[in-house]
Amino acid sequence: MTAAPKGFPPLTLSDAMRASDGRSTGFDYLRVGLALSVVCSHSVVTSYGTDLQSQFLAGPWRSLVGVILPMFFALSGFLVAGSLQRNTLPTFLGLRVLRIMPALAVEIGLSALLLGPLLTRLPIAEYFADTRFFSYFLNITGDIHYFLPGVFDTNPFPFYVNAQLWTVPFELECYVLLAITGIVGIYRNPGLLVFATIVLHFAWAGHAILAGHTDGGLGSTVPGNVLALSFLAGVSFYLLRDRVSADWRLCMGAAALTAIALQVPFGDYLIPFPVAYLTVCLGLLNPRKRFLLRWGDYSYGIFLYGFPIQQFVTGLGPGFHNWAINLALAVPLTVAFAALSWVTVERPALSLRRYVSRLDVLSCLTARLVAPLKGSRV
Repeated sequence: MTAAPKGFPPLTLSDAMRASDGRSTGFDYLRVGLALSVVCSHSVVTSYGTDLQSQFLAGPWRSLVGVILPMFFALSGFLVAGSLQRNTLPTFLGLRVLRIMPALAVEIGLSALLLGPLLTRLPIAEYFADTRFFSYFLNITGDIHYFLPGVFDTNPFPFYVNAQLWTVPFELECYVLLAITGIVGIYRNPGLLVFATIVLHFAWAGHAILAGHTDGGLGSTVPGNVLALSFLAGVSFYLLRDRVSADWRLCMGAAALTAIALQVPFGDYLIPFPVAYLTVCLGLLNPRKRFLLRWGDYSYGIFLYGFPIQQFVTGLGPGFHNWAINLALAVPLTVAFAALSWVTVERPALSLRRYVSRLDVLSCLTARLVAPLKGSRV
């Protein structure tokens, strides 16, 4: 393989991982960059509504916007695959719960108990008695509900408190899929995992075509199934890291293929592996940590709080229905809330990981207790 330019991952993905002792900062930059990109992409729909957003996504901008979430999921797949390899299945799932649920629960609680009462157009007693108030807390479990009574009902994109939550069920689905591959043994066979992912490509693409999506997805964000496929592609590259070259020319080709595919009807189903390769190669770069990265991982907080804050800014009045004003006000507020979430919720939750490791002991004890019972049935 041709040597890569200075600063770019050398030889194979494994070589790049070893060069940074498995802690390359490229993934940190990607997480924050992608989270902020999500906020930027939402400035259109929160400022002007769905009609202009559809026009926006029907044009060349779709290639730039449409790649954001697949890259997020591919990044997650590559990194959590390593977590599953290092831990038992119970510990792996426990660590995922610690990373996702506490911050999500706090954001949902703040939206329902603070933001909603402050902004609702209904009497407070009526707000708290409404079934939509109670159902909003189901978001913590992955059962997504977007509306709070009387909140944001006059915005250009009305009623939605946090539309970004639509990705949460797919994220949980990805972890379940990964756990299943570990249970049935597919995870230990990279070739079989790649084959299964390709089969899912054809199955979900065929379903989308047969379902009568005549626009082929153009004018909208990529479907959730493509996010799951991008996650599995990221897992595949982690398992094949000793065999996959990290070549800047392949990286550029993957970027070009992705950009073209996102402009073609049903082309979304062609992007998971190119997106995953592009994401992994960029993530394995190892620049010095600067700016926000020095203080913590704010990406999840930015992801969680961005949309409600943008809706809040838009709700200040017609003079704020402008994408530039939206970003100028929403981005600093979002970063501030993300920093607060990291310091008060996420980092303390992650410090509990030592207790999660006790699940390994419980798993071993359970296995020892079950083993004699299995033997007695033979």
